[in-house]
Amino acid sequence: MPKISHKGQQMPSSPVRKLVPYAEAAKERGIHIYQLNIGQPDIKTPPQAIAAVKNTDMDVLEYSHSAGNQSYRDKLVQHYNNNGMNLKSEHIIVSTGGSEALLFAMGSICDYGDEVIIPEPFYANYNGFATASGVTVRPIPTSIDNNFALPAISEFEKLITDRTKAILICNPGNPTGYLYTQEEMDQLTELVQKHDLFLVADEVYREFAYDGRQHISVMNLEGLEDHAIMVDSVSKRYSMCGARVGCMVSKNMEVMNTAMKFAQARLSPPTFAQIAAEAALDTTQAYFDEVIAEYIERRDILIQGLKKIPGVQVANPGGAFYCVAQLPVKDTDVFAQWLLENFQVDNETIMVAPAAGFYSTPGVGKNQIRIAYVLEKESLKKSVQILEEALKVYQD
Repeated sequence: MPKISHKGQQMPSSPVRKLVPYAEAAKERGIHIYQLNIGQPDIKTPPQAIAAVKNTDMDVLEYSHSAGNQSYRDKLVQHYNNNGMNLKSEHIIVSTGGSEALLFAMGSICDYGDEVIIPEPFYANYNGFATASGVTVRPIPTSIDNNFALPAISEFEKLITDRTKAILICNPGNPTGYLYTQEEMDQLTELVQKHDLFLVADEVYREFAYDGRQHISVMNLEGLEDHAIMVDSVSKRYSMCGARVGCMVSKNMEVMNTAMKFAQARLSPPTFAQIAAEAALDTTQAYFDEVIAEYIERRDILIQGLKKIPGVQVANPGGAFYCVAQLPVKDTDVFAQWLLENFQVDNETIMVAPAAGFYSTPGVGKNQIRIAYVLEKESLKKSVQILEEALKVYQD
């Protein structure tokens, strides 16, 4: 039998989606599942985005420009420049979700065997993108004890080699919800300038900053015009995960011209989704104020509830809509499967994401889970109760 590739064998499974067969089997048994495992918001998509697609009148569904529709990129420029980024449309390539933007970035700045330093835990698909691109991830550990704050710059220095091409951060963080401070961003600025590296910032949760904190974009940092690459997406901002529209942004035109070749190779981003995304840019601040207030309430209910469970440690997120909780179990992969196969309270159970898949270092995070607080408040309360009851009876 012909063999699959080594790269294919190395490609990691999604820690978020690999439990789906067990969830489907539980549903077939009549079990109601509170899905805390995936960042699919229940917030309504802005109606103008849906209306724009419904009201489209065209005879031919054509390719868009490989960089994305000019009208959409122009509107993105206006949106970003309202946040002080001083961009032009040539600084933006529209992608099929933020995922493709990350692949474009890695493909543009890294050769096979090059290295990218990433604070861990990190968005699980970074491992997959790196594997697909032939890039080596150099993880730098963060700790739940200080909410997963940026490690000391001296720790980054220890990992930098002649193969290091970039530092990749997610801000605010998935899975941790950590929001980088101005001081931390300034430290990273000095580091990448000193070692002539790229700073790639995944900012798809940039609107979701809590408790009076302010999100600091990589595109607002002085002196990083040749170093900064921003990855963005409409998925979480407008609750449009199914649109699959994101973008790669950089003022480094050598990077953007290189990324354009990757964009041309995949032809173009989806036309209808760009129409929806362009219309979504008219969303008012009132929408975000309401959404942010809702997420803060959900976060507080979840965190307060988790802290009351004996043996559970949880970090307090400053942004996004995730948290990492440390449980008094040996292996949350086994525990998460057990919740779906063997446990229920009043015919209900929960689905969580084991956190080991959000690490690159083998064996780390085995007693942690990621929870997405994307369910309404009463469902979150019930989910915490189910978790507490499960931990009382679970045996490793």
